[in-house]
Amino acid sequence: MAVINLTEARIRELEPGSGIWRDEQVKGLMVICHATTKTYAVQGDVRRNGRHVRTVRVKIDRVDRIGLREARTKAKAIMSQIQSGVDPTARPEESGMTLSQALDIHLGEKPFRTATEESYRYNVDHYLARYRNRAVTDLSRTEVRDIYDRLREKSGQTTATCVMRTLRAVINTAMRIDETITANPVSALRIPNPKRREVDGLDISAWWRASEGLSPIRRDLHRAMLLTGARRSSILQVKRSDIDLDRNIMTFTHMKTGGKMLFPMGSWLAAMIRDRLAQDEPLNNPWLWPSPMSACGHVTEPREDGPDLPSPHEYRHHARTLFIAAGVPYAESALLLGQRLPGASGGYVHAEHLVEHLRPHAQALEDKVLAARKLEATDVNVVPLRPAA
Repeated sequence: MAVINLTEARIRELEPGSGIWRDEQVKGLMVICHATTKTYAVQGDVRRNGRHVRTVRVKIDRVDRIGLREARTKAKAIMSQIQSGVDPTARPEESGMTLSQALDIHLGEKPFRTATEESYRYNVDHYLARYRNRAVTDLSRTEVRDIYDRLREKSGQTTATCVMRTLRAVINTAMRIDETITANPVSALRIPNPKRREVDGLDISAWWRASEGLSPIRRDLHRAMLLTGARRSSILQVKRSDIDLDRNIMTFTHMKTGGKMLFPMGSWLAAMIRDRLAQDEPLNNPWLWPSPMSACGHVTEPREDGPDLPSPHEYRHHARTLFIAAGVPYAESALLLGQRLPGASGGYVHAEHLVEHLRPHAQALEDKVLAARKLEATDVNVVPLRPAA
């Protein structure tokens, strides 16, 4: 890298491909001779608080476009920036909140179930990984539509819909905080509503016979799912300590609506659970539905093969239908299913204070099932009950 007193004539005489030639008069100014062109450039060290940060090189222009005097003027201005600690090559910081930041804020605004939070983070980290550090305000409708179309083609409609709903919720949160975000690009998409679940009618007699072919634990689990209508996560995570046999109450501690729920067991269900606890006591397992093959210690997959055995969520559909068939009013059946009542007045209803009021309605569901089964007094799991406290 030679240092010479640059002049217009000397610059013209420099051979193509000869490398870098520094100017004696202006610090940092140089002429770079490429194979076919010659350009002016400035190079200097950015220092802050006496510490060397980086060496930067800034292209000014081609030699055949500007003269030496103009190049020196521009070089002095650029060097003034560099010596002030400013990096002229640094890209401006991306304006606005990024998708990753918006996700953290969205999940931190209110408590979510662990599974819900994991779903949100998986959708962003896995399906939207390339956009995590992008400013939300830079996401256009066209880009979001391309993401949606690509996900539908590659991962299917269900996954694409789930990811877009996650993205829409996160951007809605960002819009409330970042004023640079004026609209939600996901709103321009026509995201189809989930298909209504088609559930066939339940032949209780055939279902009862099918459940008899299961192991005792899984048999009782399937019957408890129908007689409670509980959600899958709620029923599977019941512990032995959640059963109060003196009051015939089963406590669900994992509820979608938050908090816990006290379910008043019918007389037959309470007898079955009492028998279940007695049989499993030697296992010394804290769960009501123990499974030695499971890492968590309890049954995690209650679904069985067979047309007469519904899925865990289908049991909720059947329980809701049977509540109506048994004459249980809407509000009581909703509370027994762990649902929140609609409207402002629904917020004033506390199901945990209505356990004994709800007990006859839970018994009505049980009576409806047993009547359809034509249960005899000599059938399995039927033992006399002492009156509830």
